[in-house]
Amino acid sequence: MRALHVSALSPDLSGVRLAEIAVPTPAAGQVLVQVQAGAIGFPDLLMTQGRYQSKPSLPFVGGMEAAGIVAAVGPGVDDVAIGDPVLGLGQGGFADYAVYPAEKIFAKPPCLSFERAASLGTAYLTAYVALVRSAKLVAGETLLVHGGAGGVGLAAVDLGVALGARVIAVASSVQKRATLVALHPSVMVLEPRDFRDAVKAATHDRGADVIFDPVGGDIFIESTRCIAFDGRLLIVGFASGTPANLATNIALIKGFSAIGVRAGEYGRRFPGKGAENLAAILELARNGRIKPHVHAALSIDEWREGFHMLANREAVGRIVLRPGG
Repeated sequence: MRALHVSALSPDLSGVRLAEIAVPTPAAGQVLVQVQAGAIGFPDLLMTQGRYQSKPSLPFVGGMEAAGIVAAVGPGVDDVAIGDPVLGLGQGGFADYAVYPAEKIFAKPPCLSFERAASLGTAYLTAYVALVRSAKLVAGETLLVHGGAGGVGLAAVDLGVALGARVIAVASSVQKRATLVALHPSVMVLEPRDFRDAVKAATHDRGADVIFDPVGGDIFIESTRCIAFDGRLLIVGFASGTPANLATNIALIKGFSAIGVRAGEYGRRFPGKGAENLAAILELARNGRIKPHVHAALSIDEWREGFHMLANREAVGRIVLRPGG
């Protein structure tokens, strides 16, 4: 089979190539999936550079989430059958076939294409852990989402709308802001410049109850100036490349909480709650209340273009690779 093979860590994808490798055989408790689509996320890019917290042993096949059709099951697996459409969470999704532990296989919501299903897991789990578990967002609260057109940011916007929040999204380009408006007409969309004053004006100087920040740097600092008293500032990542220093006197005066969000680690530490999180996301998807947005569905032969689109922050939502072309 063909697979996107990472044989060396490098800053420029020079250690990544399409290679012919053997189709894996599912062992006891495992499921073999014929992959239809695998979503590219920033962790996939960082993993090729050795900059992600999870560091698989070299060589490895990229792709942390995929959707496809069950091709074979190992001994002891009786809750899925050959031919079932599923999504799988775990390493190896950028290939014709991927093998997963049975507990990492989930039924694909019928209303989602394979491309949308592959885009569901990581981004929406991050958004769910942030907004529901950490911030305890409730209907009627104001949610400010930075990087609102990115894979994780757009998931937070989509989930925030589904939860009944008043959502304000910040996006960096005219095209991204236009797409956000088209996808979510009820959302107030801002450019990064002067977002602080716009949020304060929109909330009658009260500020946002919850701020979802995957950007960091100056965006984080400015966010502390437009957060409501007793608000929750969610630290999701540092897409700007710069972690910010929190002035604790501001946190004291404004009475807000700064909360770090690591959805994967949350699931590992609390596996029961982690299962509940994914079940909740799948239910929202089955009911049509959330819908992942796919910016581009590319052939796996175009993998380099997909990674470059991600690195250059050109995508609105997710980019997926299709092994079959």
